[in-house]
Amino acid sequence: MAKTIHTPSESTQEKKLVEPRPSASVVLLSPENQVLLLHRVQTSSAFPSAHVFPGGNVSDFHDGAVPGPEDSKRHEDSLPYRLAAIRETFEECGILLVREENGDGQLLNIPNTERDKARKDIYKNEVRFVEWLASIGGVADTENLLPFTRWITPQGQPRRFTTQMYIYMLPLSTRGDPVISAARSEAMVPTPDGGIEITAARFEKASTWLEKQRKGEIILFPPQCFLLHMLSQFLVGPPAGSLSSPAVMEHYRLQREKLRGFLATVPTASHPKAAAHPTAQVPWADKAISPTALGIRQSDRRVILGLDKPGPELKGTDRGGDWERVVLVKFAKGVARDVEIRGREEVLAEEREYEKRAKEAKI
Repeated sequence: MAKTIHTPSESTQEKKLVEPRPSASVVLLSPENQVLLLHRVQTSSAFPSAHVFPGGNVSDFHDGAVPGPEDSKRHEDSLPYRLAAIRETFEECGILLVREENGDGQLLNIPNTERDKARKDIYKNEVRFVEWLASIGGVADTENLLPFTRWITPQGQPRRFTTQMYIYMLPLSTRGDPVISAARSEAMVPTPDGGIEITAARFEKASTWLEKQRKGEIILFPPQCFLLHMLSQFLVGPPAGSLSSPAVMEHYRLQREKLRGFLATVPTASHPKAAAHPTAQVPWADKAISPTALGIRQSDRRVILGLDKPGPELKGTDRGGDWERVVLVKFAKGVARDVEIRGREEVLAEEREYEKRAKEAKI
């Protein structure tokens, strides 16, 4: 069996428990159902050198306050999280998920000079995000954010976050937004912080990002890798053959329809044992995941992370994550390597077989 990782006593952990900071992040889909990732710099304060979804901390100034640390509703989807997701996406990569207030429902497109100035002003807290939106006749498109899990940093870490993840599907037909066009071929992003955190943005198929990680070309941490893995089941790329433009759009629309159905369907597991676990009755929109180490894999020394626990802040609630799958990962100098998503029962069965063979070899 996998070697157990011993942790400090519960009382010691409680003393060291750092309150997770509210944050939000967006899995942004292009009109071709590709996923946007941003490349963080090596000196980034979070996920150094990694490719990440756009997002950041909730701001009382811009987004409004969330419930206090003692309230479990602090870890639920709400308007401040949604505003933070849209604002941070705009700050980090310039994509504005904002509708024309009195228009035809299209995303608002503004000149680059105006866009860049606003990003800097909002980043420096010189103007409130919602007030700036009102001044340009826009309204944050919070209604089209689809909740897709919450991730709570495990206890014992010096910095913890409670991050609400969303999916946002850009319209299948866009009106030539230059930032979206640039991100279709990796773009160097002029950021309001002067490039301190983010260097580039690009849309790629979910499976392409996963393959790049497998080859060691990019770094993905467990949450990003897990969510890309789940999306890759539905966002399978362009249609085969040469089709008309309406047929291609219909192909991508059907992918999105299946994804929407997946987010709301329970049970969320297919393995019989996993389907019987209480977490299988928590839809993906409401799942809360705080990875916990189940052990160290004997064959390659990767950590086995369970995904079923919601974290100490939600202990005793009906929230939970995904019992069916685990993450295999190596951590070195704060960086995740060799990340892989596998079935829990399959991995643990392999560990039992490995242990059995090791015992037989000693006889």
